[in-house]
Amino acid sequence: MTALFALATSLLWGLADFGGGLLTRRTPALTVVVVSQAIAAVVLGVIVVFTGAWSEAGDQLWFAAAAGVVGPIALICFYKALALGPMGVVSPLGTVGVAVPVGVGLFLGERPGLMQVAGIAVAVLGVVLAGGPQLRGAPVQRQAILLTLVAAFGFGTVFALIAEASTTTTGLFLALFVQRVVNVGAGGLALYASSRRGVAAFPEGGFPWRSLPALGFVGLADVAANGTYVVAAHHGPVTVAAVLASLYPVVTALAARGILRERLRAVQAAGAGLALVGTLLLATG
Repeated sequence: MTALFALATSLLWGLADFGGGLLTRRTPALTVVVVSQAIAAVVLGVIVVFTGAWSEAGDQLWFAAAAGVVGPIALICFYKALALGPMGVVSPLGTVGVAVPVGVGLFLGERPGLMQVAGIAVAVLGVVLAGGPQLRGAPVQRQAILLTLVAAFGFGTVFALIAEASTTTTGLFLALFVQRVVNVGAGGLALYASSRRGVAAFPEGGFPWRSLPALGFVGLADVAANGTYVVAAHHGPVTVAAVLASLYPVVTALAARGILRERLRAVQAAGAGLALVGTLLLATG
């Protein structure tokens, strides 16, 4: 069961990342986040009502609320980075957020093993190489690398928080619902403030109604991935769940290559691969 749900997490996250990055190339990232998360919140609200998940309410929901504040920031940064591209570099770099759970473990008194130390070194080297440090050709934009790293550590924080927000299936529904409501509230305020400063909330032509199904898919795939990851972690070794769930960049990279025909330079592909290898070493350590 752990392997099944963790692999489902990789598939869902990978497709959500690809869809979100693609939508952000036509629609502002903040709008993509708010609309997609609002659709997910509505669906989760219906599930909460029909499952009676309100009975699971308790102090642990503060973890979900905190995740809801951090989540939009991470998603906006990540979608902007994916829009700047290439996705085959950005997506694997997003996995270095696994350092957050490692940091939490250190704070609680754990000490990293040799494999974890090696994972940190390999991941950092991957970040450097993925920027394209070579004399010829244009490197990946530094802004894309910076946004990806901010998003990665934001995702790691969200994973740590949401895992503490529930211990039962119905409690998970409620936690994910609370997280999405806060996502929409925080993102909506940011979108309003951005609009007041004169930044367009929609592309030319108004709200992208034709993109509504894609926006819904992104929001629902993202929330489903959060849910399947928590289920995987609760039903088996967290290391196994983390390793299998961290394979989602492969899905994004394959989608980008197959649909967008992206081509990576050798040094960039090597850096992205090293970042993914470093993540796996951290998770298995």
